[in-house]
Amino acid sequence: MMAISDHVNIDQFMAGLRRRNPGETEFHQAVYEVASNVFDFISNKEIYHEMQILRRIAEPDRIVTFRVCWQDDQGNIRVNRGYRVQNSNAIGPYKGGLRFDSSVNQSILKFLAFEQTFKNSLTGLPLGGGKGGSDFNPKGKSDNEIMRFCQSFMTELFRHIGDDIDVPAGDIGVGAREIGYLFGQYKRLTNRFSGVLTGKGLEFGGSPIRKEATGYGVVYMMEDMLSRRADHIEGKTCLVSGSGNVATYTAEKVTDLGGIVVTMSDSSGFVYDKDGIDAEKLEFIIDLKVNRRGRISEYAEEYGVPFYAGERPWRVPGELVFPSATQNELNPADADILISNGCIAVAEGANMPVEQKGVEKFVAAGILFAPSKAANAGGVAISGLEMSQNSIRRTWDVNEVHQSLREIMHNIHEQCVEYGAQADSDHIDYVKGANIAGFIKVANAMIAYGAV
Repeated sequence: MMAISDHVNIDQFMAGLRRRNPGETEFHQAVYEVASNVFDFISNKEIYHEMQILRRIAEPDRIVTFRVCWQDDQGNIRVNRGYRVQNSNAIGPYKGGLRFDSSVNQSILKFLAFEQTFKNSLTGLPLGGGKGGSDFNPKGKSDNEIMRFCQSFMTELFRHIGDDIDVPAGDIGVGAREIGYLFGQYKRLTNRFSGVLTGKGLEFGGSPIRKEATGYGVVYMMEDMLSRRADHIEGKTCLVSGSGNVATYTAEKVTDLGGIVVTMSDSSGFVYDKDGIDAEKLEFIIDLKVNRRGRISEYAEEYGVPFYAGERPWRVPGELVFPSATQNELNPADADILISNGCIAVAEGANMPVEQKGVEKFVAAGILFAPSKAANAGGVAISGLEMSQNSIRRTWDVNEVHQSLREIMHNIHEQCVEYGAQADSDHIDYVKGANIAGFIKVANAMIAYGAV
């Protein structure tokens, strides 16, 4: 029988994907990044072609779309759109965050669910890939408005999730407050106390270090990449974008390891503190963003440092770069500037924050580059451990969870090294390594199930 690889190349594959998913540019970008590595890996492995594995992974199992109707504090009826993209449950229940932001659409959630499938595979835990959310923007809303929205959102979503079916978590716009409201409504509707959401408060089934885990994991990935070159974080100038959970705890762990964080940002611009954002200054940012819900420009006013309105921090010289705000925040021109300014390594804290051409520039320049599916897997890893704790009705000690996180991130690094090694070179292509390592486990499970 003629192998599909004999007459379908990556360009033809992507043309078909774009035809079936018109206008979904973020989704196209995510699939291409994986396919560009996987096509070479499976070129002589007929079973993957025969079973159409990549085509099937790039077609979500299902997408649920629904109306979310709620009432604001003035008594007005408001309508938003809710989603849950269940991409693959080949190796475990669907797992992935909920995002509440005005930018949310089907393309973004499909890209996130697709990425999540490989990220969860890399953790070594039995977790499938999913993602969901709404175009609801919580900024400027009262606590009561957010509660009413979350309750309305869960009134539909609860039909499609469960602790052995689909376990959502938080993401942009969905923090501890929103998870509490969502879980409360799920419990009211089902009369069940189960581990159906992760990122819960410690009082009702949450795990230690869940809020810190993604940021810590990003830094551990960077630490392992540098360590393999007999290098370290200590003393290096570090650029961090964002000021949410991922950015905050990335900055905290970098500082713990002796790095000097000089930038943080939000959607209004970035601050540049050449003396370093130390532990005391970081506490100010946490209070600013979590408790007062203020803007990063207030940091500049407090500490007398420059604030660059409407800009991102990539023109500041730095050796280690941690893009931790949102997708496609770092473009090819930014990559050129960072390379010329002495960047030696990048670890993606956000999901797909570097545009594809930017990634290619970093890789071509020999920059250590950890893609988000590997670097920011620490959050979902602890979510998986939270599910385990819920199943046995026990909360583990913080040190036990922290040790597990460190081991999982090290194992992810080693998988990337194994599959990203370059012939006749000591350089590791971490993008290739992460894509192939994440693909293998999911693909082999799908082959075992047959054509389903």
